Amino acid sequence: MNEHDAKEVGPKGLASVLLEKGVLTADWLPAFEAVPRHAFMPDAIWPGRAGMNRQSDRVIRSEDPEAWWEAVHRDAPITTQWDDGDYTGPGKGKSPTSSNSMPTMVFSMLDALSVEAGDTVLEIGTGTGWNAALLCHRLGAENVVSVEVDEVSAEDARTHLHAAGLRPLVHVGDGAQGYPERAPYDRLIATCSIGSVPPAWRAQVKSGGLIVAPWGPTYGGEAVARLTVAEDGTASGPFVGSSAFMRLRAQRPQRMHVREYLGGRKWPANGLRSTTTLSPDAVGEWNVMFAIGVQVPGAFPWAETYDDGSYTLWLRDTAVTSWATADYVPGSDEFEVHQSGPRNLWDEVLVAYRWWDDHDRPGFDRFGLTVDSGGERVWLDSPDNMVSA
Repeated sequence: MNEHDAKEVGPKGLASVLLEKGVLTADWLPAFEAVPRHAFMPDAIWPGRAGMNRQSDRVIRSEDPEAWWEAVHRDAPITTQWDDGDYTGPGKGKSPTSSNSMPTMVFSMLDALSVEAGDTVLEIGTGTGWNAALLCHRLGAENVVSVEVDEVSAEDARTHLHAAGLRPLVHVGDGAQGYPERAPYDRLIATCSIGSVPPAWRAQVKSGGLIVAPWGPTYGGEAVARLTVAEDGTASGPFVGSSAFMRLRAQRPQRMHVREYLGGRKWPANGLRSTTTLSPDAVGEWNVMFAIGVQVPGAFPWAETYDDGSYTLWLRDTAVTSWATADYVPGSDEFEVHQSGPRNLWDEVLVAYRWWDDHDRPGFDRFGLTVDSGGERVWLDSPDNMVSA
């Protein structure tokens, strides 16, 4: 029996789960009760699983109201859109493009936002409107601006918000540009991930204000950054927990197929063979990927799996100049590697992994981020201890 089986299926049951986990605090409980999650959920949903970026098949409220109700009141993310709305089902599309986040993540990020009465908030990514509704109940709708790139999602969110008696400004536009007409804001929260903090965000937040946003390198791994904006526009602060959000649409990566790297030749093409004792399995954890990603810029992994449990870990660079493969075979102590191009990508990953191992295998809570006109720098333990890229 899991935690949900033992509790009432509904808002009260979900509240109990979140209160026990310590993520739903007394200051946010009235908002949770006033604007329940189910009031901001569409008829068709694709339930996810906590801690996993995987979706179940589509559930339609009008066809199976009991399953819909149970899914909505689970502490798990729910996908609400595929392929920018081009795919509606049945089944699943290629890429999830909008969701209602896991409630634990929602309230953890709201807690990190540290709002106070009278604060103005800019939200990037309206989604279904639930997060905006929680902010409206706490601060007043007149103090909340939400930017959504997708017109259909924005209109649906407005419908949900208006039905709840809430009328914040929901603007359709590129979230990377923020909403300067109402700036400056006391707080900015992003419900999508970024690989770099848009300059407009720092410019639109007051000195001493906070930016709370999921941030992750190209390689993978992601955590929520809690950045304080200084008078000179610099933003700096720690990462406060692991996350896995859909990318801000303006920053979505464009991945080239492996054939573009092989130049029309079959693998291993011109790759140079070597072996390694570092298992590809050792570099696949989310926090390890983050530590590697901040040191191996402009590169990303992909696993080609096989029926016997083995797989090939592909590494490619965004410049389409270099690639590497590392073959994982269960039970092996040595693994075959091929590398090609001006960058030896597996060697770079190996060096980054050893750095992580030599520094006592730090988790996200030991990392932080500083952003200024010179770019972005990740640090370990303190801002003066930058992690080399």
